[in-house]
Amino acid sequence: MTENEEIGYGKPPKQTQFRKGVSGNPKGRPKGSRNVATVLARALREKVIVNENGRRRTMTKLDAAIAQLVNKSASGDLSAMRQLMGLAGSIENEVPISIKKEMTEEDAKVMKNVLKRIADCPNGGTK
Repeated sequence: MTENEEIGYGKPPKQTQFRKGVSGNPKGRPKGSRNVATVLARALREKVIVNENGRRRTMTKLDAAIAQLVNKSASGDLSAMRQLMGLAGSIENEVPISIKKEMTEEDAKVMKNVLKRIADCPNGGTK
């Protein structure tokens, strides 16, 4: 150690510092490896062919999954309704204001009926 070398917080001795080009964590995450969010996003963007109203249509897996959830919810599946309401609640604040619209009387009537069906179900709609 030389006399004019400053040592202290954030300034370790030169002989203990990592050399240029050498990783401080050689067994760390390999380059190019993906995390779960990246893999999931890529899988949800994959295209699938769907038969809709007798016609073949290409859509992403995410679009197909959401369409199935909405259809099951509309047919009266209570667990699908719960999931859909959870999704709708979580994205409500993320929707741009220009897309939001007021609930029509018909929308309010449908929601009132859905909530009544859930409340009338034994155990509050849980299976």
